Amino acid sequence: MSAVPIPIRATGPHPAAATLGTRVDAAKNGRRVAKPVSTGYRRARAPEWALQLFAMLAGIAVFIALWEIVARQGGRIPGPGIVWKAAVTIFSDPFYSKGPNDQGIGWNVISSLKRVGIGFGLAAAVGIPLGFLIGRFKFLSDMAAPIIAMLKPVSPLAWLPIGLLLFKAANPAAIYVIFVCSLWPMIVNTAVGVRQIPQDYLNVARVLNLSEWKVFTTILFPAVLPYMITGVRLSIGVAWLVIVAAEMLTGGVGIGFWVWDEWNNLKVEHIIIAIFTIGIVGLLLEQALVLLAKRFSYN
Repeated sequence: MSAVPIPIRATGPHPAAATLGTRVDAAKNGRRVAKPVSTGYRRARAPEWALQLFAMLAGIAVFIALWEIVARQGGRIPGPGIVWKAAVTIFSDPFYSKGPNDQGIGWNVISSLKRVGIGFGLAAAVGIPLGFLIGRFKFLSDMAAPIIAMLKPVSPLAWLPIGLLLFKAANPAAIYVIFVCSLWPMIVNTAVGVRQIPQDYLNVARVLNLSEWKVFTTILFPAVLPYMITGVRLSIGVAWLVIVAAEMLTGGVGIGFWVWDEWNNLKVEHIIIAIFTIGIVGLLLEQALVLLAKRFSYN
């Protein structure tokens, strides 16, 4: 009787393991464990700007969906579709004029921007030099600290009756309110920037017998500029917020008056359009100052 050959199991790695890109490593307990070998392939990651764009679009989509749900449940707030149709009609002719109290939304925005520009410009012309003086001289800082601390928290609209009393007219009163409310951020931030300058820099300037103008142009201004622009950014935001409230009370041509007038006409969709318009204009103003800050950064 012939012997039947008995197959012997190989103890080494299977030949197919090499073709599959694996290797056999000996573990401490004596068992053989197959581990994958890196093939050098990496999953490509999406660009950062694409991820940001996707997140922004997703946020807008969620906002519109929630808005539609609230509109369907409440019944008083118009939905996105109704507001969109009204916006197409309004912005198809934003600069029409049918009298002093019936003008397009474009003229109202421009009128508000003019008031903001005048009041904000006056606040910058006064607030920034005051901030330098208050930050430079401790005696002035001690004098101004209680006044700023007391007047800074005052509501913007509380200044409106004072403006009407002083100027006897709505338009300069609104500009006055913008001026007062835009003043404090520029004074405070500029003064803080002056105080952050190392004393060694000023000591060197005294040793070199530099004039005050030379100290200002070579030491103070470059060091304080980032703080100053931060104060300007805060002030422009405050000014744009204040003008809407002031125009609601003073009347005339302006985006705030336009909102109040549309409320009296019970056109809620127009109020929502004005809200988006105010937000977009404020965002553009903010971004313009951000670009300015990057352009003149000394860091």
